[in-house]
Amino acid sequence: MISALIVDDEPYARAELAELLRELGGVTIQAEAGNALEAMGLLQQQQPDVMFLDIQMPKISGLELLSMVEPERLPRVVFVTAHDEYAIQAFEDNAFDYLLKPVSKSRLQKTLDRLREALPVQDLEPVTPPLTTIPGYQQQRIRLVPLADVEYIYSDLGGVHLVTPEGEYHTQLTLKVLEQRTPLLRVHRQYLMRVEAIREITLRENHSAELETRLGHRLPVSRRYLKALKSRLGLQQS
Repeated sequence: MISALIVDDEPYARAELAELLRELGGVTIQAEAGNALEAMGLLQQQQPDVMFLDIQMPKISGLELLSMVEPERLPRVVFVTAHDEYAIQAFEDNAFDYLLKPVSKSRLQKTLDRLREALPVQDLEPVTPPLTTIPGYQQQRIRLVPLADVEYIYSDLGGVHLVTPEGEYHTQLTLKVLEQRTPLLRVHRQYLMRVEAIREITLRENHSAELETRLGHRLPVSRRYLKALKSRLGLQQS
């Protein structure tokens, strides 16, 4: 039995796909999500075998969702699209499965047949865009924070936090994903830094350092990451 997550911002489209899957049989629909943020939460809670992922969704697209989840946490992905010719070409070039809306029963059956085969793990890198915004939570508000507004990001027992001129936001994204999908530079096990927000660096005798941000925050730079920071800034190595 294949377990599935359906992600689509259109309730009718979700219901139609779910009904087709039930009619064809052999599929358990674990959950449905109406947007990328809901899908992120469900992927953390559950481990579906496949995610039927709509491409064109408001705020955060299906492809952007892929950028926000660690590759090892992603199930197999079947893309669902209405008319994006460029996306379809990318899927075909990389042997990804996709469904065109409105989804036909016969085409969906072929997809299910493929899913039941012993297929290799998908490499979604070719269609996964870099992150330009980060979903941040502050009390009851959710804001898509532009990367240019982020000074630094840190993790603690409470989770992962974005520091901006407007204040701090909590995010569901991991430091690993943010390091891989953004130009942010790791300066410490718990810190990622936007290099353009550095005001000053103080070098220590033990080959570590401390940096000051434009907002006046002080961050540690561990010995392990100091060389990469110097290289990014074009500083002479010692």
